[in-house]
Amino acid sequence: YNREGDLLFTVAKDPIVNVWYSVNGERLGTYNGHTGAVWCVDADWDTRHVLTGSADNSCRLWDCETGKQLALVKTSSAVRTCGFDFGGNIIMFSTDKQMGYQCFVSFFDLRDPSQIDFSLPLQSGEQLSNIKEHTKQINDIQTSRDMTMFITASKDNTAKLFDCTSLEHLKTFRTERPVNSAALSPIFDHVVLGGGQEAMDVTTTSTRIGKFEARFFHLAFEEEFGRVKGHFGPINSVAFHPDGKSYSSGGEDGYVRIHYFDPQYFEFEFEA
Repeated sequence: YNREGDLLFTVAKDPIVNVWYSVNGERLGTYNGHTGAVWCVDADWDTRHVLTGSADNSCRLWDCETGKQLALVKTSSAVRTCGFDFGGNIIMFSTDKQMGYQCFVSFFDLRDPSQIDFSLPLQSGEQLSNIKEHTKQINDIQTSRDMTMFITASKDNTAKLFDCTSLEHLKTFRTERPVNSAALSPIFDHVVLGGGQEAMDVTTTSTRIGKFEARFFHLAFEEEFGRVKGHFGPINSVAFHPDGKSYSSGGEDGYVRIHYFDPQYFEFEFEA
């Protein structure tokens, strides 16, 4: 979502970046130029620019309204994550460790596109802090709206909540399948998790056994209180709308679903 929540940006294992009107699901346009799967997308604070990273070894900057490509940064390996700073002047992206190249986190100043602020090799860069609470790969990290906490989703079947300042481990949310994505509600003490059985095993698994539902947990009590069905493959990404009245999920089945909460959701009181 962009900051206002009226636009929803989606990417998939194809070269097309899509933008949708989140109110009714109408596709407003596409950003065309990548030649490989697009792994990440972000919009800046005032939704003027869109940033994407792809398996075609590039990170691209677009004009949000016209879809025109404004800048292209070529990399040595696939770009896995990307994002803007709050001011929209600095972009960040990280690359995969593949084809003999190390992972890098790179920063560019858009006010001077020819100038690289710095690139930090993850292998030799100065490490400010480190925590190891998960036992397997971390698939997703999302922050709370006030930036005081962040939640991680892991292949070890858990999502974990941390304090942004101290990195203290606060809560753990457990499931029976790998967790691919986790998000924090902007208005309630609720967490939504998405995941399911590994994609390579989906063809031999029913939706019931694969556990492809989005699962809701109470932030403080760590207890599950609801599930939402719909996807027939693993959920790869979940995100709350900025107003907290709906959420979106993207799955391996090729669908992005926008779910609006019933009135009962806002009246629900959790009993520990």
